[in-house]
Amino acid sequence: MQENKKQYIKLSILSLATLLGVLFGLGAYTFSYAEGASYLSEDPSACLNCHVMREQFDGWNRNSHQAVATCNDCHTPRAFPDKWLVKGINGWNHSWAFTTGNFPNTIRARDFNAQIAQENCVQCHQTMVSNIHRDGNEPELACVACHNDVGHER
Repeated sequence: MQENKKQYIKLSILSLATLLGVLFGLGAYTFSYAEGASYLSEDPSACLNCHVMREQFDGWNRNSHQAVATCNDCHTPRAFPDKWLVKGINGWNHSWAFTTGNFPNTIRARDFNAQIAQENCVQCHQTMVSNIHRDGNEPELACVACHNDVGHER
């Protein structure tokens, strides 16, 4: 009985080690294939790892924001832990969508990401928007409601 238990433990450890090795190998291959390290940079060309972002990248290149802002300046928070948390969440979501092919042809920011972009618009253009009167009873109007091609000229 004792011998069977030892073999069961050895087989369990071997199975677990094999599973972890396969998962690590697939993860490393996927990270390498998808150029995962590029997402840790501030380089806007990292967005081109996903072919559906070509239109947004080209629009950004034609836009006045190209001279003063990268993708991360608009699409990630500025504070240290928040920026990397959002990059991690978005990286996971983008990787999952890219791997499964489950994404729309027309890219739209989710509410979570749209709010981050809104906060960054207001922060960068604070001197301009600080004079806009809000009585506090109305919801804040999103900058992109009027300026819908800012950053990604069509």
